[in-house]
Amino acid sequence: MNFVEKYLRFELAKEMLQTPNIARNFRLDDVSRALQAIQASGKLFLTGEGSSRIFPAKNAIYTALTSGLDLQIVTEGGRQAAEYDLADYVVFAASNSGSTKEAISLLDQLTKAGHKNLFGLTAREETTLASYANETFVLKCGWEQAVAATKSVAEQALFYQELVAQLQGESILSQLPALGDAIEKALTIEIDPEVTKAIAGAGTIYFAGRNDGVGEELALKTNEITRKKSDFLEGTYAVHGIEEVMDADDVVVVINPFEAELEKLKETLVDGVGLTIVTISTAESIFPGIVIPDAGSLQNYVDLAAGWNILIEVGISLGIDLDKAERARKVGNEFTTD
Repeated sequence: MNFVEKYLRFELAKEMLQTPNIARNFRLDDVSRALQAIQASGKLFLTGEGSSRIFPAKNAIYTALTSGLDLQIVTEGGRQAAEYDLADYVVFAASNSGSTKEAISLLDQLTKAGHKNLFGLTAREETTLASYANETFVLKCGWEQAVAATKSVAEQALFYQELVAQLQGESILSQLPALGDAIEKALTIEIDPEVTKAIAGAGTIYFAGRNDGVGEELALKTNEITRKKSDFLEGTYAVHGIEEVMDADDVVVVINPFEAELEKLKETLVDGVGLTIVTISTAESIFPGIVIPDAGSLQNYVDLAAGWNILIEVGISLGIDLDKAERARKVGNEFTTD
């Protein structure tokens, strides 16, 4: 994706291209109350719906586990979370609109049960969600015009990751200027036209890789941006039976593949099914794809941006209006007082 008119006529592309500066300029407001509550509890529950949960929450879990943080972090959507005993958890509910029904219903239930550690994360001031939380934090990125959430997803994830870092007495802020540069590179790197063509012609676009929120979030964005069917194949799911229903015109996008799995992927999916594998990686692989900067512990943001880049190219090649979905809504299930 380049800074040219065919991209910038879409709000979605503009919002993606705002993400590097959002990363560079990110700062965490006073979260002392939340930090104290989490430190006392040792348990953190992250809820929300769709893009407000998938990448922000799973990236936080991945970060905590890879850094060895002694903190239990769990994530689930609001309806299922309502079946859990969350009495000992500090609960964060993310909703850009601040009016997502499932999140509000959960906080209402917990409030009535006497829960005192409820926090909100929104992109708007004075929301309904805020009236149900004990404290609410507002993103700096502003409200998005496109249906598909992008820049807000990155800022929500940065919020949680910095929160996790501060629980360890650390911070990611010094790394953010370099992260912004890496995101910008991933967003603007040229995509091989043959890669775009293969993905645009796919019956189903699969994403494979770590369960860190990147592939799963890109699978959702595929539906919204390209209007194509998609799926996320966590771990080694891509070579454990799903090949039975794959077709030669399908594409599997593997994000930062494990070197030890490359030959098995080729044998099972390329040689066996005849489909195309594309990689998003910090190094060349045996498959076509794009090579992106290495951002260390913040790599997931760069991977996500590279995926956005690919999807924008595919959507434009298919002649899709990237800002207006046929059926999807900006607020999936809005809370009303009726």
